[in-house]
Amino acid sequence: MQPLIEQIDKQKLPKHIAIIMDGNGRWAEEKGQERLYGHYHGVESVRNIVEGCAEIGIEYLTLYAFSTENWDRPQSEVDGLMSLLVDTIRKEVPILNKNNISMHAIGNIEMLPKDAQKALAEAIELTSKNTGLHLIMALSYSSRWELVNAVKNIGLDVKAGKINPAEINQNTLQQYLSTSNYPDPELMIRTSGEFRISNFLLYQLAYAELYFTNTRWPDFRKENLFEAIIDFQFRERRFGKTGKQIQNEAYLA
Repeated sequence: MQPLIEQIDKQKLPKHIAIIMDGNGRWAEEKGQERLYGHYHGVESVRNIVEGCAEIGIEYLTLYAFSTENWDRPQSEVDGLMSLLVDTIRKEVPILNKNNISMHAIGNIEMLPKDAQKALAEAIELTSKNTGLHLIMALSYSSRWELVNAVKNIGLDVKAGKINPAEINQNTLQQYLSTSNYPDPELMIRTSGEFRISNFLLYQLAYAELYFTNTRWPDFRKENLFEAIIDFQFRERRFGKTGKQIQNEAYLA
């Protein structure tokens, strides 16, 4: 049977993939372990998926690593996650540089512990000149926080006379989002059998294709990623148009 990677049409790759990495805690509990055990194993999945994206030529990958709602988890789990975050970021920088991958971050980063902020800022700086895959970590992120923050900043600029309210449009809002430097995701993947978006890139996912899998994040590997991309390539993306219009546009192109 033809390997999955060879079934992928490199001319129809999603430019930007976003992933909700769900199921670490449940994976650990199913094995009779503490939830942090699952998070530690989830790091291996991150490394494998980043490698897979770079291997086939994906340009942007956003990983939902920690939401603002996650701060409400048991303190021991939050502390363990923050420690894991710092340790992982520092260990991965040489690997990212070796593979020409740059790191970025979105979210309310100021909520992170100081050592996590420092490690993240260093990683972003040390990988800033890389020109391959853009790895975007969503940390202390929620889409509602992002949208409220954008509206506040637009309001401040209107008050300062920098913006005419009558001229505000979709492009204006997008410029105030934390993702303003990145294209909207075309494919969103969620692991572990949940069928919701969980306050993740609500505005940016307006026309993304959604892919859900029962696989827990610690078991998710590049083969699962390739299956999701192949599924994506068989979908017809209409953006509100009819299928016939899309076919005619493709024919004329």
